[in-house]
Order: sequence, then C-alpha cells, then structure tokens
Amino acid sequence: MAIRVLLPQPILPAGYEFLREHGYEAVDGRGYTEEDLIADIADCDAAIIRTAKITEKVLAAAPKLKILARHGAGYDGVDLEAARRHGVLVCTAGGANAVSVAELAIFYMLYCSRNFKKVQKYYLEDYRYAKMGIPKTELEGKTLGLVGLGNIGKLVAKKAALGFDMEVLAYDPFARGELPEYIRLVEDRDEIFRRSDYVSLHVPATKETVHSVSDREFDLMKPTAYLINTARGSIVDEAALIRALQAGKLAGAGLDVLEQEPLDPNNPLIAMENVLTAPHIGGATQEASSRSSLACAEAIHDFFSGRTPKFVVPELRDMVKK
Repeated sequence: MAIRVLLPQPILPAGYEFLREHGYEAVDGRGYTEEDLIADIADCDAAIIRTAKITEKVLAAAPKLKILARHGAGYDGVDLEAARRHGVLVCTAGGANAVSVAELAIFYMLYCSRNFKKVQKYYLEDYRYAKMGIPKTELEGKTLGLVGLGNIGKLVAKKAALGFDMEVLAYDPFARGELPEYIRLVEDRDEIFRRSDYVSLHVPATKETVHSVSDREFDLMKPTAYLINTARGSIVDEAALIRALQAGKLAGAGLDVLEQEPLDPNNPLIAMENVLTAPHIGGATQEASSRSSLACAEAIHDFFSGRTPKFVVPELRDMVKK
C-alpha cells in the first residue's frame, strides 16, 4: 500500500508531481480547520501543512502519522511538544521562500521611504501636496538593522547593501561562519534599534522572541526610523507599537504580519497613514510556493527513504536517528 500524504490545502504542481512520481498517494483534504484535519488524517502517514494549525487533538487522531512538512520556514502553528509525544517529526521548507520574503522586506522599505500610503491617499484630491508636501527619502546611505541573520536576513542584507548602498548592521547570537564584508555584526541588540533607519525582523516566533520588540525597543528608535516585520506578528507587541506610533517615537512601519491573522478590521494599525499592512504575503509568490511544495515532498521522501530531511525543526532534531 502506498504511503499516504495528507494535503489539507492544495500545493503547487511540483510537489504533487514529485509525490506521484515516487509512488506516494496524495490525499486532498476537505479543509484546514481542526475538525477537517481530524476527519482526514487518521489513515495518513505524512502531511504537508500550509496555514493549518496542528494541535494535540489533531495529532491524537493520527496514529499512523510519522512526519509533518511545513510549507514555509516558520513552524509556530505546530504544537511541537505534542508532536514529540506522538513521535511525529516536523520539518520545514527551509529557504524555499527566502527570495520572496527578502524582496518584500525591501519593498516595504521603499514604500515607507516614499511615504507611499499617504501619497496614494492624497494625490487625487491634492496633487501638489502629494507631490511636494509629503516628506520622502532615499534608501541610499541609510542604515538597515537586521534582527536575525538566517537565510532571509542575509538576502535582505545583500539586496540592501549591494542594490541600494545601505549600511547593514545585524544582531544574531546564533550567527556562524564568515559573513560578507557588507554586514557588520553587533553584539549589543540595542545598537540595532538606536542606530538604524530601518529595523527589519527576521526571527522565528519562540518563547524568547514573542513580544521581544516592545516599549523598550521603540524608546530606543529614532523618530525618523521605520519598523519592518516580515517574520511573525507575535514578535512585536502591537499595543506598544501603536502607542509608539501615536507618540511619534518612530516614523512608521511596514507589517506583512499581524498578531491576529486573519486581521481584525478594527486594528488601529490598518488605518494609520504611516503604516502599511498586508495579509502575510511574504512567501506567497508562485516561485516560492512551487519551491516550497517541492521541498516538502522531498523531505517526506527523504524520511521514508531512511535519510534525514534537510530542515528538521531545531527543537526536534534529537528525534532523528543517528
């Protein structure tokens, strides 16, 4: 009998084709709610997860499940402690969406630098004010501060330094190996917030990072600086960010992610002229989705072929047999 792989949400053809070519049965689920997952997962050996949340109840309903592949770099939607108890390995698509997220981080910086949301709002009713009255700046010569220097952070640094002649500072206590000369690693995280014109976040949502950007960090920032978040909404204390923006402690923000997704239409950030928000589209390009679907399929095949998948989540690496 073929190994069954549950797909609660569709993936791009590259992943389907790989699974079929290697003898797996792709099981299209009925949806991504907890109830849908529980109904579909009982006879499945593996699953490729996009936005679905994997809870204790879901894992308890999956006695055959051996591996979960997350269609992206983050894995905060998976109950890792429950996965360990049920003997389910969790891996990700690694850097498959790195280019797309890095490009979007640059986009948010450009958008903020030209005050584009405000320009769009006013240019039909007051063309001259939109053109000449709204302050706009360049990226060249500005300082970018990166919190996190993984695959995405390094790409943002490269594009900012080599494409826009920005000075790049980075804080990452886990950074290893030699870095390009255009990245200056700092030991004091506060330096990122004090010196940067743009602070861009590139860390996962963990117990250590949730709400790790709050009042203290905003108090350190320049009133002309912008916060860019293409990582996870929970990293930023939104109430603190709203207070800081209202008090003029920073110039604005580009937020691909919010604490509540889907968004709360009453969230004050959405209506602010100096804040751009979007529905977590960093990895939603055709190219990134195709790479992610293939990476997940390959990870499942590696696992059932006796090989270690490339991107096992750090918290569960000890489950891999040596």
